[in-house]
Amino acid sequence: MSFKLDENLLLPLAGNWVRGEGPDMPLFNPADGSQMGVLKTASVAQVKTTIAAAKAAFATSGWATMNPHLRANCLFDAVDLIKQRADHLALLQTKENGKTLTESKGQVASAAGIVRYFAAVCETLTEDIAPARGSYLTATMHEPYGVVAAITPWNSPLTMAAQKIAPALAAGNAVILKPSELTSIVSIELVRCFIDAGLPEGLLSVLPGGPDVGNAITNHPDIHMISFTGGTETGRRIAEAVAPRFIPTIFELGGKSPNIVFADANLDAAAKGVTSAIFGSGGQSCVAGSRLFVEAPIYDDFMERVKTETAKIKVGDPMDGSSNIGPMASFSQRERVENYVQIGRDDGGKVTIGGTRPSGADYEQGAYYLPTIIENLSHSSRVCQEEIFGSVLCALPFDNLDHVAEMADDTAFGLACGIWSKDVTRAWNLGRRLQAGSVWINTYKQLSIAAPFGGYKDSGLGREKGLQGLRAYQQSKSIYLGGFTS
Repeated sequence: MSFKLDENLLLPLAGNWVRGEGPDMPLFNPADGSQMGVLKTASVAQVKTTIAAAKAAFATSGWATMNPHLRANCLFDAVDLIKQRADHLALLQTKENGKTLTESKGQVASAAGIVRYFAAVCETLTEDIAPARGSYLTATMHEPYGVVAAITPWNSPLTMAAQKIAPALAAGNAVILKPSELTSIVSIELVRCFIDAGLPEGLLSVLPGGPDVGNAITNHPDIHMISFTGGTETGRRIAEAVAPRFIPTIFELGGKSPNIVFADANLDAAAKGVTSAIFGSGGQSCVAGSRLFVEAPIYDDFMERVKTETAKIKVGDPMDGSSNIGPMASFSQRERVENYVQIGRDDGGKVTIGGTRPSGADYEQGAYYLPTIIENLSHSSRVCQEEIFGSVLCALPFDNLDHVAEMADDTAFGLACGIWSKDVTRAWNLGRRLQAGSVWINTYKQLSIAAPFGGYKDSGLGREKGLQGLRAYQQSKSIYLGGFTS
């Protein structure tokens, strides 16, 4: 069924809803290739106007100095609006990036939960009194940075935007959201919920567009902090651009996460977990378990279990409730995945399941690709080392704990890992040993908004979520009150 976007969609810029003055950006539905509409993006001139308005709103609206529990009230109201508009938000995300509607509905609920959590944290914020070290009182205050740029990816725009907007606002900042070109509409509609909840004018804006818009934001002198989720190379370019200004950054970047299965694991549960870890969301997840390491004595048996689970996955129309995976988010992303699978073949790898587009009339117009497993690779091959960001699993056997620990850490990334074993002590010690920001033992991709999230090495810098995730959007000031006599 065709789906058309509002051709007259306005952008929330500088406290007003206005028409973009930048280039036209056609938007396509990855499920059938149809053009859903054209978005008028923001211009570089509008970037400057919007950031100036955000700076003024931060300085004059009273938001930064407002009692935290009053800021919390606005965020709680935004939660109610997200829930009320859940069906609309879920549909937009599915149409823009191809997630199944079931998954998109779950992500709307998650976005509402994220905002509710940071509203609750904001409600209970306190300042700190340091222990006495002399005849004075020391108070540590936490103050917002000013104007924060939040740059989000296309794979999970609802949760990624909520994860940045909510703590940044709760901390007292103004926020500029730069969404991916692929998922601008759902990002605008999520921001509408915050604005309609009563945020001061100009405090939250969306600047959709291409690299020119992104560069104008990251290079603007009145951007006081940047939070970016996306590819490692883009993160590196942003870091280079802002380094001369010494502004704080949060980078949640790429991953090549290992999933490690020992011979004593519950193999049926592990097979289901391994399959979900890589093929959920079509592998388009930063924490996807894209490298599978299986203890050598059970390798053949376990791989048969994984292939059996993989064969059960239904790739299909994301609007169909029976589909487990929809299309890739774009045709260019499918081409990227196909290129990597060919690289794997060229490196001597054997594709043992998938490795092609699904056949049939239902798939001809969409960016569909089958879940794929590649075996017989050297761990030094590109497909084992580089992030593919698609439904491709590289499987290798290992001999012992030291062998798998060495391979697991032998990439530039360190975002997450999974460990499957009934020996919890061994699994715990291995998890402590590995360089990964999140470790799952006998489970995978369980995420809590209350737990800090981020990566080691090229997987990022800083942490999001939890109280730490809110304090990341604030700077500390120590005030010493003297005049006391001992």
